[in-house]
Amino acid sequence: MDKIQILKGFIIGILTNSLGLFLVGITMAKSSGRSEGVLTVLEAAHSENFLGKLISLGALLNLFCFFYFIRKKKDAHAAGVLVATIFIAIITFIIKL
Repeated sequence: MDKIQILKGFIIGILTNSLGLFLVGITMAKSSGRSEGVLTVLEAAHSENFLGKLISLGALLNLFCFFYFIRKKKDAHAAGVLVATIFIAIITFIIKL
């Protein structure tokens, strides 16, 4: 497999997870009924020790990217997204410690 394609998939996986985390933050801010920003929600999540859960919810978008790349027969990109998801899982585990 081409390492550049795997790197592109990794970057797409990280960006997709960031987008997912942002969307989860917006959803949490809107559902609280207050006009909090995403950063306020993330700070509250960190102080109340559920930031790892929000990151995990954000990683759900990687699932769609992974299956998209598999369907388009771009296995190297899919492998990069998988590596990004594993990397995010390790970071989430470290945050929970």
